[in-house]
Amino acid sequence: MLPFTYALRNLFRDPARLLQTVGGSMIVVLLIITAVAMNQGMDSILSASGSPNNIILIGKGSEESLERSEVDIDAESAVTSIPGIDTKLGVEAISGEITYQAPVTIGIGNDAKTEPALLRGVTEKALLVHTSVRLTNGHFPAPGQVMVGELTHRKLGVSKDTLAVGKTILFEGTEMTIAGRFSAPGTVLESEIWFDRNDLSSLTQRDSLSSIIIRLEDPAPGETLDTGDAEFFTIQRNDLELSAIPENEYYDKLSIFYKPIQIMTWVTAALVAAGAVFGGLNTLYAAFASRIKEMATLQSIGFSRTALFISLIQESLLATLTGTLLASLIAYFFIDGMTVPFSIGTFTLTMTPLVIMIGLITGITLGSIGTLPPAIRCLLPALPKALRSN
Repeated sequence: MLPFTYALRNLFRDPARLLQTVGGSMIVVLLIITAVAMNQGMDSILSASGSPNNIILIGKGSEESLERSEVDIDAESAVTSIPGIDTKLGVEAISGEITYQAPVTIGIGNDAKTEPALLRGVTEKALLVHTSVRLTNGHFPAPGQVMVGELTHRKLGVSKDTLAVGKTILFEGTEMTIAGRFSAPGTVLESEIWFDRNDLSSLTQRDSLSSIIIRLEDPAPGETLDTGDAEFFTIQRNDLELSAIPENEYYDKLSIFYKPIQIMTWVTAALVAAGAVFGGLNTLYAAFASRIKEMATLQSIGFSRTALFISLIQESLLATLTGTLLASLIAYFFIDGMTVPFSIGTFTLTMTPLVIMIGLITGITLGSIGTLPPAIRCLLPALPKALRSN
């Protein structure tokens, strides 16, 4: 076997090629890491947003969109007949809500900015079903007030101070004061603006709800949660035209809706990676072609082709893994924790062990598989012919 230092010294024989290999692998690995983190972040937030204990009663025919759904406001009192609804201090966990997507204006004068936001009209009973919500500042909104999530500013593309408690937003020509801020870690709720339900109903000129969310009691040990009573209620009260969907299933269906976006992310990363691989192959072909005589000389003094082949792989791996290390450092310091807004919320990019592992596998693949064709071509000529090459 050739000493490891041989491969290490060869790296610096052509600094331009070294920079090209390291830079190319860094870009490819960084793209792959970002793509994995984005897909993982979107899947994570959608799966965490739904609770298996919550049932969404939604308008029949609108099972895939809360924004399009219409539910008679009288249905909120009718659902109290469903057995197994959780109670807190004698109050049933039933929340009739209005979900509405519309532009809001933030700031004043020349600094004013209008952006689409997801609005939710609620009563205080919403806190009984959305158990991940915690007030971090201020209080629950009264008439003329709103409450914003901790990531709402990212969704709207403004600074956090713009949505501080005491500031105002403009919706449908009406100024609403921000009364509080809330957190709901890992869910789409954290990017929403919550209104007093009567205010949002009046401003949007609608006399119906978007959904009614009920929270069922935890099942006894050894038993599974039974959602059959809610489904039976929708059949029994056919006049209300409702469908019952477990909240976690609703968000699972949304993740299917966003699959094309995730696929496009992968396709884009794959195309760039393919371009980098072909560019790298051309570079290695040119580099190894000039070393055919060198390889033949090493064979003539006793080194086997296998040893030379391993040395070429080592040389390539050193360059690509250096690029992988640089990509991982960039991802850790600049991408980890970055928030990405999408239509119904904001998700966070996290450098999990899986993400880093996939980046490492990508770097190893680039350095090993990508080196095979030029290395084989370099070692393929017969020894007499290789020794006579220029």
